[in-house]
This record gives sequence, C-alpha cells and structure tokens, in this order.
Amino acid sequence: MPQTLDKAVLEDELAVSLARAVAAANARARQEGVEITRSLVMVAEHAGASGVCWRISYGPRDYVLRRGGDVVIDVGLEDGQVRRVLRGQ
Repeated sequence: MPQTLDKAVLEDELAVSLARAVAAANARARQEGVEITRSLVMVAEHAGASGVCWRISYGPRDYVLRRGGDVVIDVGLEDGQVRRVLRGQ
C-alpha cells in the first residue's frame, strides 16, 4: 500500500538527494543489464575529481566465492545526474 511521505521527509535535502540519486542509478543500472531486485545495493558518498557524488554499487547477493560483475554508478550530489559507470571484471 503506497504511503505519502510527510513534509519533514520531503524537506530533508540529504534524503531527497539520495532518493534522486538512487532512482537515476537504478534506471542506468537497468540499461546496463543489472537485475536490481537480485542485487546487493550499497551507497556511499564519494569525493572524486568531478566533485562530491553518491557512489551506488550493485553486486550479486550471492557474492561468496564470486569475483567481479559489480556495476558502480556515480551520481552527482547536487544535480542527480549520472557522472560515471564502472563495471567490475
């Protein structure tokens, strides 16, 4: 059942920035062939050459004894635009 977010959540700049970044990264990850519902998703703030961004990683849930296959997407903190896509080997 959908639930409406209260005003305090919508006014929280960090929460809105993160939600915008995850939505943008999910769309790009789907284009890259990632099955999001079958992925372990991790989010971190990252400071790189192009400024501060959200780094959103999609990896397999069954990662034990597995190497590679991760997709990492950097999304701008301020603008919510995908800046970079990295694929694991």
